[in-house]
Amino acid sequence: MSGVFDTDVAVLAATEVPYRRRVESGVGTGDLLAQAVIDAVERAGFSLDDVDGLAVSSFTHAPDRAVDLAWSLGLRTRWFMDDGCGGVSGFNTLQHAWRALQAGDADLIVLVAGDVFQADDFSRLVDHYNQTTRNWLRPLEYGGPNGVFAMLTTRQMQRYGLQRADYGRLAVAQREWAMLNPGAVYRTPLSLETYLDAPMVADPLGLYDCVPVVSGANALVLARTDRARGRHARIAGFAARHNPDGQQGDGLATGLRQVAGELWRQSGIGPGDIQLAAIYDDYPAMVLAQLDDLGFIADGDYAGFIQRELATRRFPVNTSGGQLSAGQAGTAGGMHGIVEVARHLMGEADERQVPQARYGLASGYGMVEYRYGMCAAAVILEAGGGS
Repeated sequence: MSGVFDTDVAVLAATEVPYRRRVESGVGTGDLLAQAVIDAVERAGFSLDDVDGLAVSSFTHAPDRAVDLAWSLGLRTRWFMDDGCGGVSGFNTLQHAWRALQAGDADLIVLVAGDVFQADDFSRLVDHYNQTTRNWLRPLEYGGPNGVFAMLTTRQMQRYGLQRADYGRLAVAQREWAMLNPGAVYRTPLSLETYLDAPMVADPLGLYDCVPVVSGANALVLARTDRARGRHARIAGFAARHNPDGQQGDGLATGLRQVAGELWRQSGIGPGDIQLAAIYDDYPAMVLAQLDDLGFIADGDYAGFIQRELATRRFPVNTSGGQLSAGQAGTAGGMHGIVEVARHLMGEADERQVPQARYGLASGYGMVEYRYGMCAAAVILEAGGGS
């Protein structure tokens, strides 16, 4: 007899409130989150009255929480949660919503993530990210994670024989994808020469290696697959590992390395079956680290993989332009990739659509404690429903 946790769960809608460098006067985080929820529920073919589960991820929604957003939208929920874990927020809420739907704790759940950053908001966030940052790093005026990841990138270059041009080819390829995405904030063509000549931020990281901060929101609507109306994206596998090395490692491997086997076993497929991937890209080095941890790069040949698969766009990675070109809207960055993969599997990616995509993977990474990101997660989605 099949149990409740054998129930299939699907993404019914995936939306994005357009990212932008600046929002209009008077527009706050709650406004963008509400818009994302309304748009997603409408796209899924339901009404707000049908929603009985809500999860919110945001740095700047405070002091409000999920229940405050539910109240402002007139929702009466049976299940809700808050998450502020940055690059894995969307994955954390997805994991919990998946189980809640399987257990019958809710029937229709909306996951929403987003932030609005005004002039000083991001600097304040960087200085007070957590107690470690506030008490130990801020007094040193360390200026955020760029310097930390510059050192990580240098180690990766030395270990795998990479040059700055290799990272540049990754950034240029993502910009080419962004040019097909009207929602990307940065769509101006980027050449390798321009990448290499850009101002240095923290050697070897230049301007185009560092994720640009924007404002925006993303949302997903989840339900059991028997409630799906038309095309959807079924959850085929999920894995996460947080604080895998106690901040004692060199940063060149993420928690995904420890759980990749579990992810592929759950889904019943392997890396060669994935038609597109959205890899959390706060820095190019971390795209390569996660791809390697997940089994996409053979024999540590990072440079060859970039030239064969990424620069040519033969393997579609970060087809939205990724955060490096679409922008990073705070915690929305942890949901952006899931939304992008789901759009492709539902045939909603417009000019950048990967033809006949059946399987897609999204990964999240982030939450710097003292050195590197502590959290990592990945989900495999499978196309479902009619054409």
